[in-house]
Amino acid sequence: MSNTKVALTIAGSDSGGGAGIEADIRTFSALGMHPTCAVTCITSQNTMGLQDSMEVPLSHISSQIDAVCTDMDVKWTKTGMLSSPEIIAAVASEVKNHHLKLVVDPVMNAEAGGTLLAESAISTLKEKLLPLAFVVTPNIYEAKALSGVTINTWEDGQKAARRIAKFGVDNVIITGGHFDASDLVYESHNDTFTTISSRFVEGATHGSGCTYSAALLVYLSNELRVPEAARCAKRFVENAISKSTDVGMGVSPVDPLAFLRNSAAKYHTFVNTTEALDILLSEKAFSKLIPEVGCNIAMATPEAETISDVAGVHGRITRSKGRPVASGCVGFGSSKHVGSVVLAAIHSNPEIRACLNVKYSKEVLAACSQMGFGIASFERKDEPSDVSTMDWGTAYAIEKYGEVPEIIYDEGDVGKEPMIRLLGKNATDVVDMALRIVERIN
Repeated sequence: MSNTKVALTIAGSDSGGGAGIEADIRTFSALGMHPTCAVTCITSQNTMGLQDSMEVPLSHISSQIDAVCTDMDVKWTKTGMLSSPEIIAAVASEVKNHHLKLVVDPVMNAEAGGTLLAESAISTLKEKLLPLAFVVTPNIYEAKALSGVTINTWEDGQKAARRIAKFGVDNVIITGGHFDASDLVYESHNDTFTTISSRFVEGATHGSGCTYSAALLVYLSNELRVPEAARCAKRFVENAISKSTDVGMGVSPVDPLAFLRNSAAKYHTFVNTTEALDILLSEKAFSKLIPEVGCNIAMATPEAETISDVAGVHGRITRSKGRPVASGCVGFGSSKHVGSVVLAAIHSNPEIRACLNVKYSKEVLAACSQMGFGIASFERKDEPSDVSTMDWGTAYAIEKYGEVPEIIYDEGDVGKEPMIRLLGKNATDVVDMALRIVERIN
Protein backbone atom coordinates (compact mmCIF):
# COMPACT_ATOMS: atom_id res chain seq x y z
CA MET A 1 0.00 0.00 0.00
CA SER A 2 1.14 3.54 -0.78
CA ASN A 3 1.87 5.97 2.01
CA THR A 4 -0.23 8.57 0.20
CA LYS A 5 -3.21 9.61 2.33
CA VAL A 6 -6.63 9.29 0.75
CA ALA A 7 -9.46 11.79 1.28
CA LEU A 8 -13.09 11.17 0.33
CA THR A 9 -15.60 13.88 -0.49
CA ILE A 10 -19.30 13.00 -0.52
CA ALA A 11 -20.96 15.92 -2.22
CA GLY A 12 -22.66 17.36 -5.27
CA SER A 13 -20.98 18.09 -8.58
CA ASP A 14 -20.81 21.73 -9.72
CA SER A 15 -20.86 21.85 -13.53
CA GLY A 16 -19.27 25.31 -13.31
CA GLY A 17 -16.25 23.83 -11.53
CA GLY A 18 -16.23 26.32 -8.68
CA ALA A 19 -17.67 24.42 -5.72
CA GLY A 20 -18.73 20.93 -4.68
CA ILE A 21 -16.57 17.92 -5.43
CA GLU A 22 -14.61 19.92 -8.01
CA ALA A 23 -13.41 22.37 -5.34
CA ASP A 24 -12.77 19.55 -2.87
CA ILE A 25 -10.69 17.54 -5.33
CA ARG A 26 -8.52 20.53 -6.20
CA THR A 27 -8.02 21.32 -2.51
CA PHE A 28 -7.11 17.75 -1.56
CA SER A 29 -4.66 17.60 -4.46
CA ALA A 30 -3.08 20.96 -3.68
CA LEU A 31 -2.44 19.86 -0.10
CA GLY A 32 -0.99 16.48 -1.01
CA MET A 33 -3.82 14.01 -0.49
CA HIS A 34 -5.22 11.62 -3.08
CA PRO A 35 -8.80 12.77 -3.83
CA THR A 36 -11.73 10.40 -4.15
CA CYS A 37 -15.42 11.20 -4.39
CA ALA A 38 -18.97 9.97 -4.14
CA VAL A 39 -21.33 12.19 -6.13
CA THR A 40 -24.68 12.80 -4.45
CA CYS A 41 -26.23 15.28 -6.88
CA ILE A 42 -25.46 16.49 -10.38
CA THR A 43 -26.09 20.21 -10.63
CA SER A 44 -26.50 22.46 -13.64
CA GLN A 45 -24.66 25.40 -12.15
CA ASN A 46 -22.44 28.28 -13.22
CA THR A 47 -21.24 31.59 -11.83
CA MET A 48 -24.77 33.00 -12.15
CA GLY A 49 -26.32 30.37 -9.87
CA LEU A 50 -28.04 27.00 -9.74
CA GLN A 51 -30.27 26.22 -12.73
CA ASP A 52 -31.13 22.58 -12.11
CA SER A 53 -30.08 19.51 -10.12
CA MET A 54 -30.61 15.77 -10.22
CA GLU A 55 -30.11 13.47 -7.25
CA VAL A 56 -28.02 10.36 -7.75
CA PRO A 57 -29.87 7.13 -6.83
CA LEU A 58 -29.25 6.10 -3.23
CA SER A 59 -27.85 2.71 -4.21
CA HIS A 60 -25.26 4.37 -6.43
CA ILE A 61 -24.23 6.85 -3.74
CA SER A 62 -23.63 3.92 -1.39
CA SER A 63 -21.81 1.88 -4.03
CA GLN A 64 -19.44 4.80 -4.77
CA ILE A 65 -18.51 5.03 -1.10
CA ASP A 66 -18.12 1.26 -0.84
CA ALA A 67 -15.98 1.09 -3.96
CA VAL A 68 -13.52 3.62 -2.58
CA CYS A 69 -13.43 2.45 1.03
CA THR A 70 -13.08 -1.27 0.30
CA ASP A 71 -10.10 -0.66 -1.97
CA MET A 72 -8.26 2.25 -0.35
CA ASP A 73 -7.22 3.18 3.16
CA VAL A 74 -9.71 5.99 3.74
CA LYS A 75 -9.77 7.43 7.25
CA TRP A 76 -11.25 10.89 6.66
CA THR A 77 -14.25 12.04 4.66
CA LYS A 78 -16.22 15.23 4.30
CA THR A 79 -19.76 15.87 3.20
CA GLY A 80 -21.08 18.74 1.15
CA MET A 81 -24.37 18.86 -0.73
CA LEU A 82 -26.74 16.24 0.70
CA SER A 83 -30.02 17.46 -0.70
CA SER A 84 -32.62 15.11 0.83
CA PRO A 85 -33.35 13.25 4.06
CA GLU A 86 -32.88 9.94 2.22
CA ILE A 87 -29.42 10.89 0.94
CA ILE A 88 -28.35 12.06 4.41
CA ALA A 89 -29.52 8.79 5.96
CA ALA A 90 -27.73 6.70 3.31
CA VAL A 91 -24.48 8.64 3.76
CA ALA A 92 -24.71 8.39 7.57
CA SER A 93 -25.05 4.63 7.25
CA GLU A 94 -21.95 4.38 5.07
CA VAL A 95 -19.92 6.62 7.39
CA LYS A 96 -20.76 4.27 10.26
CA ASN A 97 -20.11 1.11 8.25
CA HIS A 98 -16.63 2.24 7.22
CA HIS A 99 -15.72 3.92 10.54
CA LEU A 100 -14.85 7.20 8.84
CA LYS A 101 -13.79 10.37 10.63
CA LEU A 102 -16.19 13.00 9.37
CA VAL A 103 -16.13 16.71 8.56
CA VAL A 104 -19.63 18.02 7.81
CA ASP A 105 -20.03 21.11 5.66
CA PRO A 106 -23.80 21.66 6.07
CA VAL A 107 -24.30 23.13 2.60
CA MET A 108 -27.70 24.78 2.31
CA ASN A 109 -27.36 27.41 -0.42
CA ALA A 110 -25.05 28.04 -3.36
CA GLU A 111 -22.90 31.16 -3.07
CA ALA A 112 -23.92 32.12 -6.61
CA GLY A 113 -27.60 31.57 -5.72
CA GLY A 114 -29.87 28.55 -5.31
CA THR A 115 -31.05 26.16 -2.59
CA LEU A 116 -29.02 22.98 -2.15
CA LEU A 117 -30.70 21.42 0.91
CA ALA A 118 -34.41 20.79 1.35
CA GLU A 119 -35.71 22.30 4.58
CA SER A 120 -37.23 18.93 5.46
CA ALA A 121 -33.72 17.44 5.46
CA ILE A 122 -32.35 19.65 8.24
CA SER A 123 -33.84 17.52 11.01
CA THR A 124 -32.33 14.38 9.46
CA LEU A 125 -28.98 16.13 9.28
CA LYS A 126 -29.20 16.88 13.01
CA GLU A 127 -30.41 13.44 14.02
CA LYS A 128 -28.39 11.12 11.80
CA LEU A 129 -25.23 12.85 10.53
CA LEU A 130 -24.12 15.37 13.15
CA PRO A 131 -23.79 12.69 15.88
CA LEU A 132 -21.17 11.02 13.64
CA ALA A 133 -19.24 14.20 12.91
CA PHE A 134 -15.87 15.11 14.36
CA VAL A 135 -16.40 18.69 13.22
CA VAL A 136 -19.15 20.70 11.51
CA THR A 137 -18.42 23.98 9.67
CA PRO A 138 -21.58 26.11 9.28
CA ASN A 139 -21.55 29.77 8.28
CA ILE A 140 -23.72 32.06 10.41
CA TYR A 141 -26.87 31.37 8.36
CA GLU A 142 -26.35 27.61 8.46
CA ALA A 143 -25.60 27.86 12.18
CA LYS A 144 -28.94 29.62 12.68
CA ALA A 145 -30.76 26.89 10.73
CA LEU A 146 -29.15 24.23 12.91
CA SER A 147 -29.43 25.99 16.27
CA GLY A 148 -32.32 28.43 15.97
CA VAL A 149 -30.03 31.25 17.15
CA THR A 150 -29.67 34.43 15.10
CA ILE A 151 -26.01 35.46 15.20
CA ASN A 152 -25.42 39.20 15.54
CA THR A 153 -22.50 38.93 17.98
CA TRP A 154 -19.99 36.24 18.83
CA GLU A 155 -21.81 35.78 22.14
CA ASP A 156 -24.71 34.64 19.95
CA GLY A 157 -22.21 32.46 18.09
CA GLN A 158 -21.14 30.77 21.32
CA LYS A 159 -24.77 30.05 22.19
CA ALA A 160 -25.38 28.60 18.71
CA ALA A 161 -22.22 26.46 18.82
CA ARG A 162 -23.19 24.91 22.16
CA ARG A 163 -26.67 24.08 20.85
CA ILE A 164 -25.23 22.47 17.70
CA ALA A 165 -22.76 20.46 19.78
CA LYS A 166 -25.70 18.95 21.71
CA PHE A 167 -26.61 16.99 18.59
CA GLY A 168 -23.47 14.94 19.27
CA VAL A 169 -20.84 16.67 17.15
CA ASP A 170 -17.42 16.96 18.83
CA ASN A 171 -16.36 20.33 17.42
CA VAL A 172 -18.21 23.26 15.86
CA ILE A 173 -16.55 25.89 13.68
CA ILE A 174 -18.80 28.83 12.79
CA THR A 175 -17.18 30.56 9.85
CA GLY A 176 -17.50 34.32 9.86
CA GLY A 177 -17.20 35.29 6.22
CA HIS A 178 -20.73 36.71 6.34
CA PHE A 179 -20.15 38.42 9.70
CA ASP A 180 -16.77 39.92 10.63
CA ALA A 181 -14.31 37.56 8.84
CA SER A 182 -13.35 35.84 12.11
CA ASP A 183 -14.12 32.17 12.79
CA LEU A 184 -15.35 30.75 16.09
CA VAL A 185 -14.04 27.30 17.09
CA TYR A 186 -15.87 25.37 19.81
CA GLU A 187 -14.41 22.20 21.32
CA SER A 188 -17.23 20.49 23.18
CA HIS A 189 -15.08 18.06 25.17
CA ASN A 190 -13.60 20.89 27.23
CA ASP A 191 -16.19 23.61 26.53
CA THR A 192 -13.49 25.84 25.01
CA PHE A 193 -13.87 28.61 22.44
CA THR A 194 -11.10 29.91 20.17
CA THR A 195 -11.58 32.94 17.93
CA ILE A 196 -9.51 32.97 14.76
CA SER A 197 -9.29 36.61 13.81
CA SER A 198 -8.84 37.84 10.27
CA ARG A 199 -9.78 40.57 7.85
CA PHE A 200 -11.99 40.53 4.81
CA VAL A 201 -9.98 39.47 1.76
CA GLU A 202 -10.62 41.03 -1.65
CA GLY A 203 -11.93 38.49 -4.11
CA ALA A 204 -14.91 36.30 -4.98
CA THR A 205 -16.10 33.53 -2.66
CA HIS A 206 -17.92 30.91 -4.77
CA GLY A 207 -16.66 27.59 -3.41
CA SER A 208 -15.06 29.09 -0.30
CA GLY A 209 -17.04 26.90 2.12
CA CYS A 210 -16.20 23.70 0.24
CA THR A 211 -12.55 24.70 -0.02
CA TYR A 212 -12.36 25.56 3.68
CA SER A 213 -13.87 22.29 4.89
CA ALA A 214 -11.72 20.25 2.48
CA ALA A 215 -8.57 22.01 3.67
CA LEU A 216 -9.66 21.49 7.28
CA LEU A 217 -9.94 17.75 6.64
CA VAL A 218 -6.37 17.66 5.30
CA TYR A 219 -4.93 19.49 8.27
CA LEU A 220 -6.89 17.34 10.73
CA SER A 221 -5.62 14.21 8.97
CA ASN A 222 -2.12 15.49 9.70
CA GLU A 223 -3.02 15.36 13.40
CA LEU A 224 -3.23 19.08 14.03
CA ARG A 225 -5.43 20.14 16.92
CA VAL A 226 -8.78 21.53 15.83
CA PRO A 227 -7.98 25.24 16.45
CA GLU A 228 -4.64 24.97 14.62
CA ALA A 229 -6.20 23.01 11.73
CA ALA A 230 -8.91 25.68 11.52
CA ARG A 231 -6.29 28.42 11.47
CA CYS A 232 -4.38 26.72 8.63
CA ALA A 233 -7.58 26.07 6.65
CA LYS A 234 -8.57 29.71 7.02
CA ARG A 235 -5.23 30.92 5.66
CA PHE A 236 -5.56 28.47 2.77
CA VAL A 237 -9.03 29.68 1.80
CA GLU A 238 -8.06 33.34 2.21
CA ASN A 239 -5.33 32.79 -0.34
CA ALA A 240 -7.77 30.97 -2.62
CA ILE A 241 -10.22 33.89 -2.37
CA SER A 242 -7.54 36.49 -3.05
CA LYS A 243 -6.56 34.65 -6.25
CA SER A 244 -10.12 34.15 -7.53
CA THR A 245 -10.51 34.91 -11.23
CA ASP A 246 -13.39 36.03 -13.41
CA VAL A 247 -14.39 33.04 -15.53
CA GLY A 248 -18.05 33.92 -16.08
CA MET A 249 -20.59 36.70 -15.73
CA GLY A 250 -21.47 36.07 -12.09
CA VAL A 251 -19.73 35.20 -8.82
CA SER A 252 -16.21 33.98 -9.59
CA PRO A 253 -14.87 30.80 -7.98
CA VAL A 254 -12.02 30.72 -5.49
CA ASP A 255 -8.74 29.17 -6.62
CA PRO A 256 -7.46 26.34 -4.39
CA LEU A 257 -4.50 25.79 -6.72
CA ALA A 258 -3.15 29.24 -5.91
CA PHE A 259 -1.44 27.50 -2.98
CA LEU A 260 0.61 25.38 -5.40
CA ARG A 261 1.47 28.33 -7.62
CA ASN A 262 2.57 30.32 -4.59
CA SER A 263 4.75 27.43 -3.44
CA ALA A 264 6.24 27.03 -6.90
CA ALA A 265 6.93 30.76 -7.15
CA LYS A 266 8.64 30.75 -3.76
CA TYR A 267 10.75 27.77 -4.78
CA HIS A 268 11.90 29.37 -8.03
CA THR A 269 12.59 32.67 -6.23
CA PHE A 270 14.64 30.86 -3.59
CA VAL A 271 16.62 28.92 -6.21
CA ASN A 272 17.39 32.03 -8.27
CA THR A 273 18.48 34.02 -5.21
CA THR A 274 20.68 31.16 -3.99
CA GLU A 275 22.26 30.84 -7.43
CA ALA A 276 22.93 34.59 -7.49
CA LEU A 277 24.54 34.45 -4.04
CA ASP A 278 26.77 31.54 -5.12
CA ILE A 279 27.94 33.54 -8.13
CA LEU A 280 28.76 36.58 -5.98
CA LEU A 281 30.70 34.55 -3.44
CA SER A 282 32.75 32.93 -6.21
CA GLU A 283 33.84 36.29 -7.67
CA LYS A 284 36.66 37.76 -5.61
CA ALA A 285 36.50 41.01 -7.56
CA PHE A 286 33.00 41.71 -6.26
CA SER A 287 34.48 42.54 -2.87
CA LYS A 288 35.35 45.97 -4.37
CA LEU A 289 31.65 46.81 -4.45
CA ILE A 290 30.79 45.77 -0.89
CA PRO A 291 29.89 48.78 1.32
CA GLU A 292 31.32 49.21 4.82
CA VAL A 293 28.00 48.09 6.31
CA GLY A 294 27.84 45.09 4.00
CA CYS A 295 25.33 44.37 1.27
CA ASN A 296 22.49 42.03 0.50
CA ILE A 297 20.65 40.65 -2.47
CA ALA A 298 16.88 40.20 -2.51
CA MET A 299 14.29 38.81 -4.89
CA ALA A 300 10.51 38.87 -4.47
CA THR A 301 7.89 36.37 -5.56
CA PRO A 302 5.73 37.54 -8.51
CA GLU A 303 2.89 38.83 -6.33
CA ALA A 304 4.87 39.82 -3.25
CA GLU A 305 3.13 42.01 -0.70
CA THR A 306 5.32 41.84 2.42
CA ILE A 307 8.94 41.20 3.36
CA SER A 308 8.01 37.57 4.04
CA ASP A 309 7.52 37.23 0.26
CA VAL A 310 11.09 38.39 -0.42
CA ALA A 311 14.11 36.08 -0.36
CA GLY A 312 17.41 37.46 0.88
CA VAL A 313 20.54 36.53 2.80
CA HIS A 314 20.25 36.05 6.55
CA GLY A 315 22.63 38.68 7.88
CA ARG A 316 24.72 40.35 5.21
CA ILE A 317 27.37 39.86 2.57
CA THR A 318 30.64 41.30 3.84
CA ARG A 319 34.33 41.31 2.91
CA SER A 320 36.88 39.04 4.58
CA LYS A 321 40.50 38.63 3.46
CA GLY A 322 39.68 40.30 0.19
CA ARG A 323 36.78 37.99 -0.64
CA PRO A 324 33.00 38.30 -0.31
CA VAL A 325 31.49 36.15 2.44
CA ALA A 326 27.89 35.61 3.54
CA SER A 327 26.99 35.51 7.21
CA GLY A 328 23.99 33.27 6.52
CA CYS A 329 22.05 31.43 3.86
CA VAL A 330 19.10 32.54 1.74
CA GLY A 331 15.69 32.70 3.38
CA PHE A 332 12.41 34.60 3.11
CA GLY A 333 11.94 37.73 5.17
CA SER A 334 15.71 38.04 5.67
CA SER A 335 16.47 41.46 4.20
CA LYS A 336 14.31 44.36 5.29
CA HIS A 337 16.52 47.08 3.74
CA VAL A 338 16.95 45.68 0.22
CA GLY A 339 13.60 43.85 0.38
CA SER A 340 11.82 47.16 0.96
CA VAL A 341 13.41 48.55 -2.20
CA VAL A 342 12.08 45.57 -4.18
CA LEU A 343 8.57 45.88 -2.75
CA ALA A 344 8.46 49.58 -3.58
CA ALA A 345 9.70 48.91 -7.13
CA ILE A 346 7.11 46.17 -7.73
CA HIS A 347 4.30 48.69 -7.22
CA SER A 348 5.51 50.57 -10.29
CA ASN A 349 6.71 47.62 -12.39
CA PRO A 350 5.80 44.06 -11.32
CA GLU A 351 8.59 42.70 -13.54
CA ILE A 352 11.30 44.34 -11.42
CA ARG A 353 11.63 41.86 -8.58
CA ALA A 354 15.28 41.95 -7.47
CA CYS A 355 17.79 44.32 -5.93
CA LEU A 356 21.43 44.33 -4.85
CA ASN A 357 22.93 47.20 -2.89
CA VAL A 358 26.60 48.09 -3.53
CA LYS A 359 29.19 50.64 -2.48
CA TYR A 360 28.64 54.21 -3.58
CA SER A 361 31.31 56.00 -5.56
CA LYS A 362 31.37 58.45 -8.44
CA GLU A 363 33.43 55.91 -10.35
CA VAL A 364 30.70 53.30 -10.04
CA LEU A 365 28.01 55.81 -11.03
CA ALA A 366 30.06 56.83 -14.07
CA ALA A 367 30.40 53.17 -15.09
CA CYS A 368 26.64 52.70 -14.75
CA SER A 369 26.02 55.74 -16.94
CA GLN A 370 28.50 54.51 -19.58
CA MET A 371 26.72 51.15 -19.63
CA GLY A 372 23.41 52.88 -20.41
CA PHE A 373 21.66 52.14 -17.12
CA GLY A 374 18.84 54.43 -16.05
CA ILE A 375 19.87 56.32 -12.90
CA ALA A 376 17.75 58.08 -10.27
CA SER A 377 18.42 59.30 -6.75
CA PHE A 378 16.92 60.66 -3.55
CA GLU A 379 18.32 62.69 -0.67
CA ARG A 380 17.95 61.38 2.85
CA LYS A 381 17.61 64.88 4.25
CA ASP A 382 14.30 65.22 2.38
CA GLU A 383 12.87 62.10 3.96
CA PRO A 384 9.63 62.70 5.93
CA SER A 385 9.86 61.77 9.60
CA ASP A 386 7.05 59.22 9.61
CA VAL A 387 8.11 56.93 6.74
CA SER A 388 10.53 54.11 6.01
CA THR A 389 13.61 55.40 4.19
CA MET A 390 13.71 52.68 1.55
CA ASP A 391 9.97 52.74 0.86
CA TRP A 392 9.92 56.51 0.51
CA GLY A 393 13.28 56.90 -1.21
CA THR A 394 12.62 54.23 -3.82
CA ALA A 395 9.12 55.53 -4.60
CA TYR A 396 10.44 59.11 -4.79
CA ALA A 397 13.27 58.19 -7.17
CA ILE A 398 10.94 56.16 -9.41
CA GLU A 399 8.39 58.97 -9.59
CA LYS A 400 11.09 61.51 -10.40
CA TYR A 401 12.58 59.28 -13.12
CA GLY A 402 9.21 58.31 -14.59
CA GLU A 403 9.73 54.54 -14.39
CA VAL A 404 11.81 52.03 -12.45
CA PRO A 405 15.49 52.71 -13.30
CA GLU A 406 18.27 50.16 -13.09
CA ILE A 407 20.11 52.32 -10.52
CA ILE A 408 18.80 54.18 -7.46
CA TYR A 409 21.35 55.85 -5.21
CA ASP A 410 21.65 58.27 -2.32
CA GLU A 411 24.69 60.13 -1.00
CA GLY A 412 23.99 59.31 2.63
CA ASP A 413 23.53 61.52 5.66
CA VAL A 414 24.87 61.81 9.18
CA GLY A 415 25.53 58.24 10.31
CA LYS A 416 24.17 56.85 7.04
CA GLU A 417 26.54 55.40 4.45
CA PRO A 418 25.86 56.44 0.84
CA MET A 419 24.58 53.55 -1.26
CA ILE A 420 23.86 52.40 -4.80
CA ARG A 421 21.08 49.92 -5.49
CA LEU A 422 20.92 47.81 -8.65
CA LEU A 423 17.44 46.71 -9.74
CA GLY A 424 16.46 44.00 -12.21
CA LYS A 425 14.01 41.25 -13.10
CA ASN A 426 15.67 38.57 -10.98
CA ALA A 427 18.59 38.02 -8.63
CA THR A 428 20.99 36.60 -11.21
CA ASP A 429 20.29 39.60 -13.47
CA VAL A 430 21.37 42.11 -10.82
CA VAL A 431 24.44 40.03 -10.00
CA ASP A 432 25.35 40.08 -13.70
CA MET A 433 24.95 43.88 -13.63
CA ALA A 434 27.27 44.11 -10.62
CA LEU A 435 29.97 41.96 -12.20
CA ARG A 436 29.84 43.97 -15.42
CA ILE A 437 30.31 47.13 -13.33
CA VAL A 438 33.29 45.57 -11.56
CA GLU A 439 34.83 44.63 -14.90
CA ARG A 440 34.44 48.18 -16.20
CA ILE A 441 35.99 49.91 -13.16
CA ASN A 442 38.98 47.53 -12.91
